[in-house]
Amino acid sequence: MRVLIGLVLFALLASVGFASPPNIIFILADDLGWGDLGCYGQEEIQTPNIDRLATEGIRFVNAYAGNSVCAPSRSCLMQGLHPGHARVRGNGYRQYRHSLQEEDVTMAQVLQSAGYRTGLFGKWGLGLSRQPGTPGAKGFDEFFGYLNQRKAHSYYPPFLWHNTEKIFFPQHAGHQHRQQSSYDENGRVIPRGIKSPAEAHYSFDLIHERSLEFVRQNYQKPFFLYLAHTIPHGPIIVPDLGPYRDADWPLGHKEWAAMITRLDYAVGDVLSLLEELQIDGQTLIFFASDNGCSLHGYDRDRSVEGITAHFQNGGPTRGGKGNTYDGAFRVPAMARWPGEIEAGQVSDHIWAFWDVLPTTAELAGAKVPEGIDGVSFVPTLLGNPEDQPQHDYLYWEFRQNQAVRHNDWFAHRKNGGQVELYNLADDPQQQHDLAGENRALAAKALAWMQQSHEPSEVWPSPGESVAALEARLRQAGVPKRPQNVND
Repeated sequence: MRVLIGLVLFALLASVGFASPPNIIFILADDLGWGDLGCYGQEEIQTPNIDRLATEGIRFVNAYAGNSVCAPSRSCLMQGLHPGHARVRGNGYRQYRHSLQEEDVTMAQVLQSAGYRTGLFGKWGLGLSRQPGTPGAKGFDEFFGYLNQRKAHSYYPPFLWHNTEKIFFPQHAGHQHRQQSSYDENGRVIPRGIKSPAEAHYSFDLIHERSLEFVRQNYQKPFFLYLAHTIPHGPIIVPDLGPYRDADWPLGHKEWAAMITRLDYAVGDVLSLLEELQIDGQTLIFFASDNGCSLHGYDRDRSVEGITAHFQNGGPTRGGKGNTYDGAFRVPAMARWPGEIEAGQVSDHIWAFWDVLPTTAELAGAKVPEGIDGVSFVPTLLGNPEDQPQHDYLYWEFRQNQAVRHNDWFAHRKNGGQVELYNLADDPQQQHDLAGENRALAAKALAWMQQSHEPSEVWPSPGESVAALEARLRQAGVPKRPQNVND
């Protein structure tokens, strides 16, 4: 039987042009703006290693996150489902943080079933320790980082999780992460409230080192590494201001740039390790941000120009983190696989996070779960765009608002109201609602929105009142939810 499975797997892999399943690394930045990277136009922040992923691979200009904030975006990525079907649709609702359930299948489980070793390092956000959606229950052989994304708001946390064990850092006691820390004359941080700064451990660095060790321990068989980094999500703080120490900028701007460059250094470490282990050509790296630019920024000093205004790091279209216009979802993304992905490409293929699961499953020779919303974009990666299936539309919902991308059109609907319709090619800032001039297309967009939304057991549907939600949940026998948002 094992021989037969092996022959079938070999045939599947040979059919897409390569002889063995690749290692897969998905690097997910947190709140990274479209314009924070050199390959997307940034001129002041140094990101040579991330830019290298683009120059040695394929850079996407129509890639979309799963949602416009952390947890629901990651739910779409892991489940291969759009926000109208994904389990987790917000960071929380009325102090309750939801979890993946036992019946939910993740990308890690799919790859694990195909023989991959699987590791998650960074932020999970899809299940707390007493819920069914912990990383170990959802397909990860090893996990190190944060379960609760709110805990990830501190880079000097009281503890991190290693699988099901808490690793405590008593030296971080007293850290005041909501207040800006100071830096010494050499640009090294003095974390506010920590008695012995030299003993402090920056969580990003710890997580990064653990991820490299995972690769060293598992590189002799196919592995899936999900690097769900917390940088540059605020409150912003960095161990060293690095090349920006002497820049004539406000401190917060230096911190922001230094955090992104520290992420870039880490990407460089990954690339170097793959070369050292001689598996560079057997490894596919994806890189993306988890949502649109945080347009409000993480500015602590409101007397100076904001971070977003200074670095001009917003996307090419209206929208950003937490809202539901196009820029809320459109993110920088790229893929690199030496020898398989032709270098220096720029692709306008329209895809979203829910497409990653079927893509990786195809590359691994794994069975795709039934009922997913994703479409594999292996043909685009491997240079066969003529064979690439296309979505009729992409769908999002967040905080009872809905959105659809169809070709150059973007439809938007606020909480059960009227459909707005914009042409992204002519009006990227989505200022001119053309629904009245294109009633047939607006009606089609509304139908797509209605058919794409499946009512949630936690969040209200578009146009649904709180009272109506509570009545619906009582009728369905859903128990009262605990207030666990800070667990």
